Amino acid sequence: MTGAAGVIGTATIRLLAERGTRIVAVDRRELQDGRIHIEKINGPFLYVDRATPAEYSAGLALAIERGWLELHDSGTFVRFTQSGADLFA
Repeated sequence: MTGAAGVIGTATIRLLAERGTRIVAVDRRELQDGRIHIEKINGPFLYVDRATPAEYSAGLALAIERGWLELHDSGTFVRFTQSGADLFA
Protein backbone atom coordinates (compact mmCIF):
# COMPACT_ATOMS: atom_id res chain seq x y z
CA MET A 1 0.00 0.00 0.00
CA THR A 2 1.26 3.48 -0.76
CA GLY A 3 0.46 6.56 1.31
CA ALA A 4 1.15 4.62 4.47
CA ALA A 5 2.22 7.65 6.48
CA GLY A 6 -1.03 9.53 5.90
CA VAL A 7 -4.03 9.41 8.19
CA ILE A 8 -6.14 7.31 5.82
CA GLY A 9 -3.20 5.03 5.00
CA THR A 10 -2.42 4.44 8.66
CA ALA A 11 -6.06 3.72 9.48
CA THR A 12 -6.34 1.31 6.55
CA ILE A 13 -3.17 -0.52 7.59
CA ARG A 14 -4.46 -0.91 11.15
CA LEU A 15 -7.82 -2.21 9.94
CA LEU A 16 -6.23 -4.73 7.59
CA ALA A 17 -3.72 -5.83 10.25
CA GLU A 18 -6.55 -6.44 12.71
CA ARG A 19 -8.05 -8.77 10.11
CA GLY A 20 -4.77 -10.69 9.86
CA THR A 21 -3.60 -9.30 6.53
CA ARG A 22 0.14 -9.03 5.92
CA ILE A 23 0.96 -5.63 4.50
CA VAL A 24 3.87 -4.01 2.70
CA ALA A 25 3.35 -0.28 3.13
CA VAL A 26 5.30 2.54 1.49
CA ASP A 27 4.93 6.26 1.60
CA ARG A 28 6.16 7.84 -1.61
CA ARG A 29 7.85 10.66 0.28
CA GLU A 30 10.37 8.08 1.45
CA LEU A 31 11.36 7.19 -2.11
CA GLN A 32 14.59 8.49 -3.59
CA ASP A 33 14.83 8.14 -7.35
CA GLY A 34 12.15 5.47 -7.12
CA ARG A 35 14.17 3.49 -4.59
CA ILE A 36 12.51 1.78 -1.67
CA HIS A 37 15.26 0.95 0.77
CA ILE A 38 14.96 -2.68 1.82
CA GLU A 39 14.84 -1.85 5.53
CA LYS A 40 11.63 0.11 4.88
CA ILE A 41 10.08 -3.24 3.93
CA ASN A 42 11.85 -5.82 6.07
CA GLY A 43 11.72 -3.90 9.36
CA PRO A 44 7.93 -3.54 9.53
CA PHE A 45 7.35 -6.96 7.99
CA LEU A 46 9.57 -8.76 10.50
CA TYR A 47 9.14 -6.66 13.63
CA VAL A 48 5.67 -5.12 13.38
CA ASP A 49 3.83 -7.91 11.57
CA ARG A 50 6.09 -10.48 13.28
CA ALA A 51 6.53 -12.47 10.10
CA THR A 52 9.29 -15.04 9.95
CA PRO A 53 12.35 -14.47 7.75
CA ALA A 54 11.04 -17.26 5.50
CA GLU A 55 7.69 -15.45 5.09
CA TYR A 56 9.47 -12.18 4.36
CA SER A 57 11.73 -13.84 1.77
CA ALA A 58 8.77 -15.61 0.15
CA GLY A 59 6.75 -12.38 -0.07
CA LEU A 60 9.61 -10.43 -1.59
CA ALA A 61 10.40 -13.27 -4.03
CA LEU A 62 6.73 -13.43 -5.08
CA ALA A 63 6.57 -9.69 -5.77
CA ILE A 64 9.73 -9.96 -7.88
CA GLU A 65 8.52 -13.11 -9.65
CA ARG A 66 5.21 -11.46 -10.55
CA GLY A 67 7.08 -8.46 -11.94
CA TRP A 68 5.87 -5.95 -9.36
CA LEU A 69 9.30 -5.14 -7.89
CA GLU A 70 12.85 -5.27 -9.13
CA LEU A 71 15.64 -5.87 -6.64
CA HIS A 72 18.86 -3.94 -7.19
CA ASP A 73 22.00 -6.09 -7.53
CA SER A 74 23.29 -4.67 -4.24
CA GLY A 75 20.22 -6.02 -2.43
CA THR A 76 19.84 -2.71 -0.61
CA PHE A 77 16.74 -1.43 -2.39
CA VAL A 78 13.87 -2.32 -4.69
CA ARG A 79 11.89 -0.32 -7.21
CA PHE A 80 8.34 -0.71 -8.39
CA THR A 81 8.06 -1.83 -11.98
CA GLN A 82 5.31 -0.23 -14.04
CA SER A 83 3.04 -3.21 -13.43
CA GLY A 84 3.74 -2.92 -9.68
CA ALA A 85 2.98 0.80 -9.69
CA ASP A 86 -0.21 0.13 -11.65
CA LEU A 87 -1.49 -1.94 -8.73
CA PHE A 88 -1.74 1.27 -6.70
CA ALA A 89 -3.05 3.57 -9.45
